[in-house]
Amino acid sequence: MGKVMVFGTFDGLHKGHLNYFKQAREHGDYLIAVVARDNTVKEVKDKFPKYDEKKRLSEVKKYTDKAVLGYAGDKYKVIKEYGPNFVCLGYDQKDFVEGLKKFDIEVKRMKAYKPEKYKSSKLKI
Repeated sequence: MGKVMVFGTFDGLHKGHLNYFKQAREHGDYLIAVVARDNTVKEVKDKFPKYDEKKRLSEVKKYTDKAVLGYAGDKYKVIKEYGPNFVCLGYDQKDFVEGLKKFDIEVKRMKAYKPEKYKSSKLKI
């Protein structure tokens, strides 16, 4: 089936994230998760994550075949490095999506899993 790549902050893993991984696995047999760098999260969300990148990476590794930190300079370098067959995006991911068009890769959008309950921004309240 091939490699599937997902992206996220994963700031406190919850059932929504685990469902995201489960849906992505339906498109391949090797799941690579790219965990956003602390500075990238600050750039995109205008605040640092609750947990630092090493802690978030460590947690994600438990549920994926491979978890790596994203690159600070070239956000798409990780795609070039690992050559996934699919990129699976969360239902609410908007940043960096436009740049995926330059790759010959199929992009899939995953469905929300109880977003009224399992969304990181809501869980922090």
